Amino acid sequence: MKLNRNLYLLALGVFGITTTEFGIIGVLPEIASAFRISIEKAGWLLSAFALIVAVFGPFMVSLLSSFPKKKLLLASLFIFAIANLGSACIDHFYLLMAVRMIPAFFHPVYWSIALSIAEKTSAPKDRSKAVSIIFSGLTLATVLGVPMATLTSDLFSWQASFLLTAFINIIALIGIQLFLPVIEKETKQPVSFNISTFNHKTLWLGLLLAFFTIAAMYSTYGYMADFLKNVTRMDGRQISLMLFMFGTVGIAGNRIAGKYMSRFPHQTTFIFLLLLGAIHGLMGYYGSFPVPMIWMVGCWGLVHSAGFLISNINVTSSVSGSSEFINSIFTSCGNFAVTAGTLSGGFWIAHYGIENVIWSSIIGIAFAFILLLVRKKG
Repeated sequence: MKLNRNLYLLALGVFGITTTEFGIIGVLPEIASAFRISIEKAGWLLSAFALIVAVFGPFMVSLLSSFPKKKLLLASLFIFAIANLGSACIDHFYLLMAVRMIPAFFHPVYWSIALSIAEKTSAPKDRSKAVSIIFSGLTLATVLGVPMATLTSDLFSWQASFLLTAFINIIALIGIQLFLPVIEKETKQPVSFNISTFNHKTLWLGLLLAFFTIAAMYSTYGYMADFLKNVTRMDGRQISLMLFMFGTVGIAGNRIAGKYMSRFPHQTTFIFLLLLGAIHGLMGYYGSFPVPMIWMVGCWGLVHSAGFLISNINVTSSVSGSSEFINSIFTSCGNFAVTAGTLSGGFWIAHYGIENVIWSSIIGIAFAFILLLVRKKG
């Protein structure tokens, strides 16, 4: 029970930093309007953040690994809070993007510590369940963080959404400070940046599978608010409700994936990709109809929420080694994929229209299917 409490506290921090990263999704149309830029250019507020995480993730984890873990968790949340407060005061797009990049350097530090603690403190048979608790913070960000940021922007202003995100990070910081004990022996030994880790074929297949899976997820999800606004013709409050429903049903999806990935990893991944592809296909035909879209958003959230957990387990189970380093590699891969996905979605929107953005996701899902089959035969 105490162990689960510690994991849920770590998940609270994940909720804070993930709301900072993805809370921008529901605010993109307002920011694009405020700065008089295109929606695909506004999408760089998500892409640039993810790109920093992807490029610098393993280096930051290695560089800071000798510091006390709890202090690193607290410092990361503090930097996220300050960056969000600063973002609310900015009236220039490129300066806003630059300020959002600062906490991105510490995003992989928090994630790698939280995931490695979940893995190290649980029995092998319970590892996927422990990891799913950490990922519940990401799910909670989609349940509450993203829709709350969207609603706050709609009721007040896009600046207010950043103030809300800063408040969430401060609450997470206080929770970690007051209630999280030191649950592993602190060490001054740094995490080694072991290049030989990359010699494993199974690791590369796992990383490529994770890359195309997550890129496919965010090609459309990154522009979900714009899709609902311009294709389904929903207003700001309706979009907030859709985002809330998307995340709420995602709680169940995350738990289901955590339950079955430890026993049936290949089958669970296969079913996930199949359902994700089917949902995007249906959105292409029925996305302009509000009632069918409500049902599809619910199904979409149920499936989508499992993507990061499934991808993480596919990567971390493919090779042995330092759990913090492997998780930092996964975090980099995942954020490269978020960057690629949002850029691909933005390109598709610019050339074919927001109503066809789902095809960017479907192409990514097709590549992920191929890699899953290759991985199974290998």
